[in-house]
Amino acid sequence: MKQFFYAFFLTLAATAPAALPSTASTPAPLAAVRNPKVPEKMTFAGQKIDLDRIDMFERLDRELTSMAYTHGNTLLTIKRANRYFPEMAPILKSEGVPEDLLYLACIESSLNPHAVSPAKAAGFWQFMPSTGKEYGLEVNDYVDERYNLEKATRAACKYLKSAYAKYGNWESAAASYNGGQGRISSELSSQKQDSAFDLWLVSETTRYMFRLLAMKMIMEDPSAYGYILSRNQLYQPLEYETVEVSTPVEDWPTWAQQHGISYMTLREHNPWIRAKSLPNKSGKKYSVKIPTEKSMHRSTVKNKVYNKKWVNK
Repeated sequence: MKQFFYAFFLTLAATAPAALPSTASTPAPLAAVRNPKVPEKMTFAGQKIDLDRIDMFERLDRELTSMAYTHGNTLLTIKRANRYFPEMAPILKSEGVPEDLLYLACIESSLNPHAVSPAKAAGFWQFMPSTGKEYGLEVNDYVDERYNLEKATRAACKYLKSAYAKYGNWESAAASYNGGQGRISSELSSQKQDSAFDLWLVSETTRYMFRLLAMKMIMEDPSAYGYILSRNQLYQPLEYETVEVSTPVEDWPTWAQQHGISYMTLREHNPWIRAKSLPNKSGKKYSVKIPTEKSMHRSTVKNKVYNKKWVNK
């Protein structure tokens, strides 16, 4: 048997075609990977930030490089911003908060209206349940206003304004949004500094401020970082009819059907609804959004662009 297999393999070797000569003397070059440029200085919330200092440069370079090449999340954030910034920006303006603080919501949730963290922070602005309640948001098994864009944005403004009043600069206010006002106040005092940029903090909070700057840079000019979008790829603002509800709702699916939409559509556009019923014993008034038929279809919606630099054609 061994002699048979030996003869068989000798026959294969004799009849096999000669190996083809190698035609690749050198490997093909890989696609170019360009490092994003970090400017010498930039402006955030009306404040000039000097990036000449090596630590400032390297911290921003890290976050800008990481964020520029995190293509999926960054691209989705840009597209979602076209829908949500038109509603969020006027709220910040009316509350006296610089528009650049919109980018805080971007790094918190990627503007995902259903975002929830492992620590149970939720919504666009990622409020913890206790903090949400502290700033006037209802949070329970039936209603969670951390998912209500207007109310959560106003709550975030209240937090940021109180932090700014305490620290006198927006970078420390932003750092406290991540690390807590108690921690930032303590570290500013013990390290004898006035700005969170000059504090030795845990890595997450140190990186947080520079992620904010990186997000601003990319979203102000996405094409400079390789993001190519057309008008019809941006998520469009929706038009709604609003129905005021101040009584209990025994069954939201039935309520939705009575108003010409599905329960899925109701929950998608009112993510603050957290159950299929609403006890509402206090008679509180809730505004329920019902999207118009026209704004729900790509063929009939108007393609609006919040920032002209977000599109290339």
